[in-house]
Amino acid sequence: MADDTGADKEEEMSLAPPPEEEKKDDGGGAPGWMATFADLVTLLMCFFVLLFAMSTTQQETYKELVKSLRSALGAQAVPESGTREGLTMHAVPSEEPSENQQIDELGGMIEKELEDIVSEVRELVLFNKLGGEVSVTKTEDGVVITMSDLLLFAEGGTKLSPKGLDILEKVASVLSKLAYHVKIKGHTDSEPISSAQYPSNWELSSARASTVVRLLVKNGVPPYYISAEGYAQYHPVATNDTAQGRARNRRVEIVYERDSIARQFADMANQ
Repeated sequence: MADDTGADKEEEMSLAPPPEEEKKDDGGGAPGWMATFADLVTLLMCFFVLLFAMSTTQQETYKELVKSLRSALGAQAVPESGTREGLTMHAVPSEEPSENQQIDELGGMIEKELEDIVSEVRELVLFNKLGGEVSVTKTEDGVVITMSDLLLFAEGGTKLSPKGLDILEKVASVLSKLAYHVKIKGHTDSEPISSAQYPSNWELSSARASTVVRLLVKNGVPPYYISAEGYAQYHPVATNDTAQGRARNRRVEIVYERDSIARQFADMANQ
């Protein structure tokens, strides 16, 4: 019986299949999910290329659509952006700058030109130590170069002093390079004047402005860009109740107006 049992066990062991060897991971090749991921990336690339192609070819159609909507609904009824949350419509870039862009560009050019004039005159004042005698400011109307009559003329007269002549010649060296209309404005204080030559402050202020004009033209400022104006005592910058205030009011101003520079730029653009 024992032998039979042992024989049966040997027979079962001999008939059993041999155990499979454990598979070893040799690490070669990419994981299976990489193929799916590569397909997805390729599809996304094709999708975005298609969107770009459509946006390029339909740009003219979009322009026509916006133009049609604006003509039908009014310019203010068609928003450029922010039509609803999450959606932004960007303006289609035009080939030529709009009128507003041209105005902004012109304003920037004028502002830069005014700043350049101020900078050159200030450099002249510093280099020649004219602080307190010649001043330059930029205002809403343009650039104003101010010189005291005490620097330029004898009291009640229109003949340039040697120092005034020297300073005006230096100022002319800067102004002669500017191709813009410039106004020379003469001002007096409120003290009345009455003489055979100057019956009132109108004649005196106008004569002083004309004297400065002649000197500037003589030193290279084009005569067709310059004019003389007399304002008498009616545009004071200080009180006429004190000697110091009256001295400030007696002055000659060299004015480059913003509007005249703008017209000059516009004329150059239309040529």
